[in-house]
Amino acid sequence: MSLLRVLIGAVRSARHTPRLAAGFVPDDDVLLDAPDERLAPALVAAALADPEPAAKLLATTRDAGEWEDRDRYVTRLATFAYSRGDWLTHWLSVAPRDPDALLVTAQLAVRRAWESPARAERLRELGPLIHAIAEEAPHDPVPWRLALDHARGAHAGPAVFESLWEQAVRRSPHHYGSHVAALKYLSAQWYGSHRAAFDFAEQAADDAAPDSLVRALPVRAAYDRLRVPPDRDASVPEARIDRAVDRALAVSAVFPTGDPWPAEVRNLLAYVLVERARWAEAREEFDRIGVHATSFPWGSARSAVREDPLRRFLGARDRVRTELARRTPLWDTGDGRAGRGGPGGH
Repeated sequence: MSLLRVLIGAVRSARHTPRLAAGFVPDDDVLLDAPDERLAPALVAAALADPEPAAKLLATTRDAGEWEDRDRYVTRLATFAYSRGDWLTHWLSVAPRDPDALLVTAQLAVRRAWESPARAERLRELGPLIHAIAEEAPHDPVPWRLALDHARGAHAGPAVFESLWEQAVRRSPHHYGSHVAALKYLSAQWYGSHRAAFDFAEQAADDAAPDSLVRALPVRAAYDRLRVPPDRDASVPEARIDRAVDRALAVSAVFPTGDPWPAEVRNLLAYVLVERARWAEAREEFDRIGVHATSFPWGSARSAVREDPLRRFLGARDRVRTELARRTPLWDTGDGRAGRGGPGGH
């Protein structure tokens, strides 16, 4: 690159970056994994060792069949209990057979087993607990999603996994969490390939309802593919990756700007848009995200050293506006007209 192009790029960046940043919420307002208005009171009470709001919340989702919310709440409550578990211990002491307390406990146990150097052995030890909880859930897909995650880490064979998958989708055909669990099993990192993952994700997206997050599942397959150097796997052409991005953009557009519900999908989409250097669309997606940054995918670093996910999120936003500024004509005023003194000026 010539010195002149470098200098012009620097001037463009200095001139246009502040204007391009105007649509973003301020850095200090961005929250990482912020709970929604239903989960927040349960977490506050749990911090005070009171499990009752969490118990009521999960019972409500179970009774109402709110499986997507239930899955997220179980995962978030287990994450909270990972470092502050007094409330969960108290809950189990007063209601040892409560299905929701047992489900959160199992989710927590699976997470801890996954982090163990003896992962497969630890997970296999949890098999009877996971199986019992799942078998006692005649309508709930969440224990079966957990069983799918458990089976992947325990090195269950395809036949076992398929039987669990059948049970999960029988309870909720388009449950997002179950589809993500299946996609992970089919990924090149585990027991499948990038092509198999794309085939599964695209078929699931085709079958899903218009407002279902499953319609964005291919972008998760794209994310996995982009984490592998292109020269190591050419089975998925770049056009297929971009089609996955286009699908996810259409899904994101269905939801209001700043909506916490699709936040993780939107963060994943923004990550992939940055990787694909689709800067204008990435800027729009960061606008839609608003204050709702999520640990995934920003907490999943390629290197052995994990960066702070919020810092990576903000860094990606900064990169987007810088790249757009570098590509904006020097005298562009932002309203489609050239500024005074530039091309077309006087």
